[in-house]
Amino acid sequence: MDEQPTTYRVGDALITRVTEQQFQLKTDKLFADFDPAVIQEHHAWLADGQVDAAADNFVLNVNTWVLRVGGKVILVDTASGNHKDRPFSALFHQLNTPYLERLERAGVKPEEVDFVLLTHLHVDHAGWNTQLENGRWVPTFPNARYVFPRVEREFFDTPAGESRRMVFDDSVLPVIDAGLADEVGPEGGDYLPGIRFHPTPGHSAGHMSIEIESAGAHALFSGDVWHHPIQVYRPAWSSVFCADKHRATVSRRWVLERAIETDATVFTPHFAGTSAGVVSALAQREGGFVWRFL
Repeated sequence: MDEQPTTYRVGDALITRVTEQQFQLKTDKLFADFDPAVIQEHHAWLADGQVDAAADNFVLNVNTWVLRVGGKVILVDTASGNHKDRPFSALFHQLNTPYLERLERAGVKPEEVDFVLLTHLHVDHAGWNTQLENGRWVPTFPNARYVFPRVEREFFDTPAGESRRMVFDDSVLPVIDAGLADEVGPEGGDYLPGIRFHPTPGHSAGHMSIEIESAGAHALFSGDVWHHPIQVYRPAWSSVFCADKHRATVSRRWVLERAIETDATVFTPHFAGTSAGVVSALAQREGGFVWRFL
């Protein structure tokens, strides 16, 4: 996990992964529709780091993507964060990872970040928005604009004491109170030239995928329309984490089709391996999609 970061070029944009953590989840727990025969069908590429040795568990990452374009430093999603109370999951509770050191190894210091783009406001995507200083949660990236879907903020900004405020209170509200937050309306659209938010709801209420266009080339930051590359081959499979499985399936298919339409390089928050790849379509008579890691 502390390997030398790989940087991808998309047009004039440079994109580098920073991985906070990697973990495993039971195959039949992650997907309610899981079929063991699919593992056998795709075993050749799944065995290359996408399942454990016994093929009982899928392997998942928690990633941030560093984007350098137009002289700006941009982060897409901020992983889970350190020292945060997450009693609902041992995967995220009271972490103490060297995330900021890994970010610096990728060439980024917190004060150098210009924008933080958030696909949604779940625990493993918004956590490093803030860090603990003298008992207070303060913005980790003090000079950045934090940009996220308005519907997400409205969903989590509930009355005090409700459980879904937990992540909001320590990871979102401090950046709002600091005057650093910008919201994207439910229709999505351009935030900056060449940076567009696309509504892809289903996983969460206001989930959006983020598209970058640079020098005629496209990068697509998928967010959690999927959690594992097996969903490219089984797009009807929604994970246990999806709030609305039907809408999540529609959004997943949209991302697959958009990636093909724009010949995009796709950057994912949870795929293991390189976490980046391209999508192609099978022959029309077969239907379906194919994923290739870069």
